Amino acid sequence: MGKYCLGPLTRRRFSTNPSSGSELTAEFTNLCSKGLLKQAFDRFSSHIWSEPTLFSHLLQSCISQNSLSLGKQLHSVIITSGCSSNKFISNHLLNLYSKCGQLDAAIALFDVMPGKNIMSCNILINGYFRKGDWESARKVFDEMPERNVATWSAMVAGLTQFRFNEEGLGSFSRMHELGFLPDEFTLGSVLRGCAGLRALVAGRQVHGYARKCGFDFDLVVVSSLAHMYLKCGSLGEGERLITAMPSQNVVTWNVLIAGRAQNGYPEEVLDQYNMMKMAGFRPDRITFVSVISSCSELATLGQGQQIHAEVIKAGASSTLSVISSLISMYSRCGCLEDSLKVFLECKNGDIVCWSSMIAAYGFHGRGVEAIDLFNQMEQQEKFEANDVTFLSLLYTCSHCGLKEEGTEFFELMVEKYGFKPRIEHYTCMVDLLGRYGSLEEAETLIRSMPVKADVIIWKTLLFACKIHKKAEMASRIAEEVFRLDPWDPVSYVLLSNIHASDKRWDDVSDVRKEMRERKLKKEPGVSWLEVKNQIHQFCMGDKSHPKSTEIDSYLRELTSEMKKRGYVPDIDSVLHDMDVEDKENNLVHHSEKLAIAFALLYTPAGTPIRVIKNLRVCSDCHVAIKYISEISSREIIVRDCSRFHHFKSGKCSCGDYW
Repeated sequence: MGKYCLGPLTRRRFSTNPSSGSELTAEFTNLCSKGLLKQAFDRFSSHIWSEPTLFSHLLQSCISQNSLSLGKQLHSVIITSGCSSNKFISNHLLNLYSKCGQLDAAIALFDVMPGKNIMSCNILINGYFRKGDWESARKVFDEMPERNVATWSAMVAGLTQFRFNEEGLGSFSRMHELGFLPDEFTLGSVLRGCAGLRALVAGRQVHGYARKCGFDFDLVVVSSLAHMYLKCGSLGEGERLITAMPSQNVVTWNVLIAGRAQNGYPEEVLDQYNMMKMAGFRPDRITFVSVISSCSELATLGQGQQIHAEVIKAGASSTLSVISSLISMYSRCGCLEDSLKVFLECKNGDIVCWSSMIAAYGFHGRGVEAIDLFNQMEQQEKFEANDVTFLSLLYTCSHCGLKEEGTEFFELMVEKYGFKPRIEHYTCMVDLLGRYGSLEEAETLIRSMPVKADVIIWKTLLFACKIHKKAEMASRIAEEVFRLDPWDPVSYVLLSNIHASDKRWDDVSDVRKEMRERKLKKEPGVSWLEVKNQIHQFCMGDKSHPKSTEIDSYLRELTSEMKKRGYVPDIDSVLHDMDVEDKENNLVHHSEKLAIAFALLYTPAGTPIRVIKNLRVCSDCHVAIKYISEISSREIIVRDCSRFHHFKSGKCSCGDYW
């Protein structure tokens, strides 16, 4: 029967003095608001009998305490007292079951309610959205003969919550046409929809509407407006709104920090985070998610560990969104063991935590472990995979050469789980097939898939042409890439390198001429690492680092030792028409080699070296780092633009498949 057991409802005489009745009601509601249900019920049972609507306070208190057992007892008392036909009380019962996660019970009650009204339908719509069943919510909405502002607000909020942003904006527009005035929460929802669509023009229209309705200084609306502007890339407008507010709180700081993170300014996120603390505001779980994600982008392990300690001090270490961010952060900083430690310490992880750990395994080339974890999640923990889980699995399979397993997961996602593959899923499949060597199959998939191909999926296939030296096919695929995005220098460089590897120097010249005419420049290779909480950055042939002379000297010694052990510089990977000596010199000064040499000189012997590179590791560096790891007896962890490589004792975790 739960923690408490309610006694029977009995009649007693109370004074008929109106002031006495209102005093009793005030005392009763005060007890309910404090969660003292048994006291309220026992002391005022006769008063409840004379005023059955007071059941609503008891039911509301059950919702606040998430006490379903007491709610069910009250439901029994309501039935025996003959109040179950009261529309007002029935709606509160409906709300109880809906908010306590008993949607089936709520639906059963709704079906037998003698006098359903707009509120009844609104409660059920919210219940369906809470459960994730937006189709049933839409069905209830469509069948309603009459709707009010709460109905429309529920639909706008629910649709934007599930990222049906266009439908959410359409519902808001229809709501406005019918003359319903939104409140601050409805405006917040529709602005989230604009942010999701990156619809800056629509967002500005909503901004104008909010101003006309007098919401200029409403904290919810202004925070939502700032979030929309920041999400749409208009940082100036978003930040001006926040700084113009008469007072700020944790929410506004979170909007600023999240805006910087979403627009690719991770260093500024960390600066804002420190300013927030200096201003006297305590970070919450939302703050931590943004800041930890920025540490992931920068791969600043030291700062990530420091923020992890602050998470523990703040009591946020059991928050699932924070746990998922920590799993990803440690993974992207090259510490897979720490990712696993965070995951295993989480006793009640959700599907996001499991998906994050699967992605971490995949990012580090641990395909077997990723698949085993998925099987454990599905068979033992009984979690249902979502589309992000499958995206992680497909990525894992593509980087581990698991063509058969990847194809099976794609089919499982569609046939068993009923997910419609998004463009990202198809891109992973093209990457899987392309890396494996099934380039024609990959092209057929692109041309036959039901979603419109974007530039990324064609670039993925173009990259596969480079791996397998398919120059003729590359020319054809490049046409598709340039048709969609003629201004991306990466695609031109990729095509030029494919021609260069095939010694087609005239074609190389044509591509480079096109780049010059369009004033496009190749992105330079950059590598960086963190030493004593300081970032050291290197570019190819870079002489700006204060230790460049020592680094250059040490690299020459290292190269000499490598050659004694059998290393032969891969001069074919230098895709320029130059002599052999210049090519060798070019290879020695690649950015990742400079970073590793610096680490070997200035970090303690035996400690792992963690280097991040913005581009893919070239074949020569991949071979060279294997030799360096053996010579130095150091583990060298390199994160390039697509995955991690763990070099140890002359071997790489990728098995030379990357």
